[in-house]
Amino acid sequence: MERISVVGNTGSGKTTLARQLSERLGFPLLELDSVMHQADWTPLAEDDFRQRIATFMEANSYWIIDGNYSQVLDTVWSKADTVVWLDPPRLLNMSAVIGRTLVRLFTRRTLWNGNHESWSNLFRFDPQKSVVAWSWRCHGERRSQFQKAMGDPRWKHLVFIQLSDRKESSHWLEMLPL
Repeated sequence: MERISVVGNTGSGKTTLARQLSERLGFPLLELDSVMHQADWTPLAEDDFRQRIATFMEANSYWIIDGNYSQVLDTVWSKADTVVWLDPPRLLNMSAVIGRTLVRLFTRRTLWNGNHESWSNLFRFDPQKSVVAWSWRCHGERRSQFQKAMGDPRWKHLVFIQLSDRKESSHWLEMLPL
């Protein structure tokens, strides 16, 4: 494992596991949300997004990339050797994303580029305006996407590791050689 892509639905624990993996292995980590979400939640232009990801991968022999944006997933996976897919059941995933959103709201935790969660994330049903609705809508889509990818000949060079909950993720992480 030298170039690792950590993927999964919103709220599945990608960033937490990617950070733990980075600490354990000493690999540089790039969180795609931190690149995509500019100030005031303005998305970075696609060409710039792609370029920043490519620059990170070229600058590092070993790396971890956290996220599964469709604009760059093929590029990341073409250079990766391992995909860690966090795939919790929907109710566990929703519990995590709601809990995370509440913590961010009450603590006013600053996210990427000065952004903050909005209370509307809890009450809107539009997936484009609510991370909770987005997570609900994308859960099945992500599962289908990554199940298909595991059998896709384009990705035969990748080792896929599918983890279904935080306990399984922690156990897997502990079993990695230092």
